[in-house]
Amino acid sequence: MLPAFETINEFDLTPETEAELTTLLDLAFSPEFGGASYHQQRHNVRLIQRSKGAIVGHLAITYRTVRLGEQLLDIVGLAEVATHPNHRSQGIAGHLVRGSIDFARKVGADAMVLFGDRPVYAANGFQAKPNPLRWVAMTDKRTVAIEHQTDDLMVLPLNNRSWDDHLTLDLLGNKF
Repeated sequence: MLPAFETINEFDLTPETEAELTTLLDLAFSPEFGGASYHQQRHNVRLIQRSKGAIVGHLAITYRTVRLGEQLLDIVGLAEVATHPNHRSQGIAGHLVRGSIDFARKVGADAMVLFGDRPVYAANGFQAKPNPLRWVAMTDKRTVAIEHQTDDLMVLPLNNRSWDDHLTLDLLGNKF
């Protein structure tokens, strides 16, 4: 059984924790993060798993409003799910994903959204969705375009909400 993970608000990240996260994300995602502890935009909350004091797992949470068709929904977006290479296959990512689901239910989110296709997401109830999508594209932490297509959307409706696969999902900002 894994020990409890830490929940850290973005404003509470210490320089030491941020440096450790940067190292972990560089290991997990190569240099595409440009030496930062986030991809294109900071998040609201981080779930962090430690082993012997060192950060070995990470998941970023963004809480925001999006538009599905004409309906506004409060969602929790997941990003930057990472496990240190020496600690993979120990259930850390699944532990953090389950923790994020508990978090989303606690804050009353209508759904959870992520972009990816790892089996850990499907194992926790996320489903691939074909919704048309609109978002602000960013490269090197610069706005570059308004995009209208993706093929890696996964959604977990919460609170007995239904999800219409045919409506446009407008992220009202960047992907997380």
